[in-house]
Amino acid sequence: MPTAQTYIIDANTFMEAARGYYSFDFAKPFWSKLPIYAANRQILSLDKVLDEINKGDDELKKWANSSFKSYFMDSQTSQVIQVYADLVNWADGQRQYHQTAKDQFMEDDNADAWIIAFAKAHNCILITDEKSNPASQKRVLIPDVCDAFRVPYTDVFSMLRSLGFSFSS
Repeated sequence: MPTAQTYIIDANTFMEAARGYYSFDFAKPFWSKLPIYAANRQILSLDKVLDEINKGDDELKKWANSSFKSYFMDSQTSQVIQVYADLVNWADGQRQYHQTAKDQFMEDDNADAWIIAFAKAHNCILITDEKSNPASQKRVLIPDVCDAFRVPYTDVFSMLRSLGFSFSS
């Protein structure tokens, strides 16, 4: 399970990295070092994130199912489910969000609420590329829920700096 400072990575962080700034064709050290950090329990992700990744058919899907598969944690534990229920009840009670935003956030196959619940239940720092927007109405954003539930979060670059990541060997 998580250590004192474990980071949990959301789906969009993996997807944005793979399709953009850390694509597999030129950022191989990024992808080869993530499993090493995961083996040390410094980073991990969630089974619901793997489900989202598996909707695609690309290099990320191949990598996730071969090099990182054992580091996608189970979302269906009593601790996580209890926090998840609190999150969806909170979201449902927020008047600012359109009903479609609430419905999307509460969909079982949407990893966002599940990963926040896991981070809260296991004292992890959530890694997301999303930015807070408390005025958002069309989407329940990860950072805004994290703020409401006092779940620490940051971006992938801050995580990599904290881990001492380097592209050199």
